Amino acid sequence: MLKDFLQFEKALEKRKQDGILRTLQVRRDGVDFYSNDYLGFARNNDFQVLLLKTVQENPELIMGSTGSRLISGNSIVVTETEDFIAKEHQYESALLFPSGYSANLALLSALPGRHNTVIIDEKIHRSVHDACRMSNCKKLKFKHNDCDHLEDILKRQEGQVYVVVESLYSMDGDIAPLPEIAKIAEKYNAGLIVDEAHAFGVFGYGLVDQFHLQKTVLATVITYGKAFGTGGAAILTNSLIKSYLINFASPFIYTTSSHDFLWMSIFKGYHFFNENRKLSIQLYENIKIFHNQNIKTPSHENSPIQAIIIPDNEQLSTLKNTLSENKFLAYAIFSPTVKEGTERLRICLHSFNKTEEIIGLTRIIKDFI
Repeated sequence: MLKDFLQFEKALEKRKQDGILRTLQVRRDGVDFYSNDYLGFARNNDFQVLLLKTVQENPELIMGSTGSRLISGNSIVVTETEDFIAKEHQYESALLFPSGYSANLALLSALPGRHNTVIIDEKIHRSVHDACRMSNCKKLKFKHNDCDHLEDILKRQEGQVYVVVESLYSMDGDIAPLPEIAKIAEKYNAGLIVDEAHAFGVFGYGLVDQFHLQKTVLATVITYGKAFGTGGAAILTNSLIKSYLINFASPFIYTTSSHDFLWMSIFKGYHFFNENRKLSIQLYENIKIFHNQNIKTPSHENSPIQAIIIPDNEQLSTLKNTLSENKFLAYAIFSPTVKEGTERLRICLHSFNKTEEIIGLTRIIKDFI
C-alpha cells in the first residue's frame, strides 16, 4: 500500500490556500442561477408525470442493461431511439453514450491516429483535451473563434486533420462562427466536429441544424443532461463513422450500457420539447431581462450562460458568498478551469426564473463590479 501521501497533501493544501479547493456539496435551497437546466425540464411536473407513466407501463425500463452494448447491453429501445434521433437531426446515424464526456472521449480517441492532427479552439471543453491524449495525435490550438488563425494553421498541415469546436461555449457563453468555420474546414478537407452540449434545446436542435450544416459537419455531439434535464449524449454522424466507433472506440466498447430508462427519457424528451416550445420563448425573455440590467459580459446576447469577469479570487469568492446568503445560487469559476486573470461568475438563466429574481441577482452583482 502507498505510504507517502505528502505530494497529495501539498497539492490539496495549495488549492486551499489559493481559495480554489473543490469540494462536493449537496444541492442547496435557493434561486437557481447555476444549473444547466435551461428549459426547466428537470423540475417540470408534466415531464415528470410523463416519465413516471412510462415506467409504470414498462417497469423493465429501470433494470440494469447487464453489459456493454456489444454483449448483452443492446436493446430495441436504444436502437430505435438512435434511429429516431438521427432522423430528427437529419444525419445518417446516431450513437448514444451515458454522458457528453464519454461521447467526446470515444469520438476523439478513436478517429485521430498518432499521425493525424486535431486543431481545437483554445476554449474547448476538457473532455476533448483528454481524448486527444488518449489518441496520441498532434494537437494544435487556434485563438478563440478566430477564423483567420484557424485557416493559417490549417494551410500548414499535412495528412488527415480534424477541427473541433463548441457551438455555444460553456464558460464564456459566446457562439462560434460555425458557417465560416465549416467553409474553412471543407476548403482544406478537414473533418469538422462540433460539440453542441449547451446549444441543443436552447437553439432548437442546435446551431448545426439551424445553419443546415449536417452535410459539412463530420460529427455533432449533443447532450441531454442540460436542456432536456435527463442524461446521456449522442454522436450524430454517418453510418461509416458509427460503425468505426462501435469497433474501435474504447469508451464505447468497454463500458456497461445505461439502462433503457435513460434512452426512453431522451426519446420522450424530444416529444415533450416539441410540444412545449413556449419554454424556449420564456427563456429568451429572461435573457433579455438580464441584459436590460446593463451588466457587462462577453457572452452572446441570446445565450443562457452569462459570464461576469472578476479577476480577483477574493472579490469573486465574496460575491458568490453574498449571493448565497441572499438565496441566489450562482457558480464562481476559478483558474485553472479558466485562464488565470479571467476568473468569472457564471450565471445560468432559465425559463423558470422570475423577473424579480433576475433583478435581485443583478442588483447584488452591481455592488461588486
